[in-house]
Amino acid sequence: MTLQRIEHRAMHGGWQDVHEHASSSLGCTMRFAVYLPPQAATQKLPVLYWLSGLTCTEQNFITKAGAQRYAAEHGVILVAPDTSPRGDDVADADGYDLGKGAGFYVNATQAPWAAHYRMYDYLVDELPALIEANFPVTDARGISGHSMGGHGALTIALKNPGRYRSVSAFSPIVAPSQVPWGEKAFGAYLGDDREAWKQYDAVELIRNASERLPLLVDQGDADEFLQTQLKPTLLQAAADAAGHPLTLRLQPGYDHSYYFIASFIGEHIAHHAKALTT
Repeated sequence: MTLQRIEHRAMHGGWQDVHEHASSSLGCTMRFAVYLPPQAATQKLPVLYWLSGLTCTEQNFITKAGAQRYAAEHGVILVAPDTSPRGDDVADADGYDLGKGAGFYVNATQAPWAAHYRMYDYLVDELPALIEANFPVTDARGISGHSMGGHGALTIALKNPGRYRSVSAFSPIVAPSQVPWGEKAFGAYLGDDREAWKQYDAVELIRNASERLPLLVDQGDADEFLQTQLKPTLLQAAADAAGHPLTLRLQPGYDHSYYFIASFIGEHIAHHAKALTT
């Protein structure tokens, strides 16, 4: 699979790049960002996948989070894909919470979305294969994300035991089947059968998870979406009932923004680095 590098910038002794490629899963051209810390010049390193939230592209995380400094410190490669398929032929909708920029990391089954919206397959199979074929990575993988991307990180890790050594999330949509963002997206992408929604719902998945991969979740208590869209207490209740290890930290004064992510991303990368290098 041919990659075209379209951005290449020195940062913290390494390189912040953006690549473009034709995606077979999504049937369109996709972009992803990859940060190669200085250690990558001489050795293979573990990789941390970052999934962004609604309206984002690959750019938000790499320009706002300040994660590269910590990735260079710990020797971790960062990969940040786009949040949905892109292109003139890709279905879209009015509003920010459905369509382009709002792929929700699922495989859509309903028209017109099913033609391109297969972000789950892209992230679980196609993108890692691409990364492992073209960059100096080991088989140690972690996954993290924010909001819609936090939902994606949790569900992908829970659905794929043994694939990831670490998982974390900022302000995740933990129970999309029970909140307006998820109900709108899942109804469109997956149809009216709510049983089909459970395969992409962290609260549902944790109940029968076959692997007890510890979850680290940070949530701001001043988040404007806390009570209506995020509801982390539902994840805590499900984890307690299932005996699943969860560290849920309610951070006082923080909102839903990248100011919040930038404040704690160093702790998250340290958390992943510990799991990925032991």
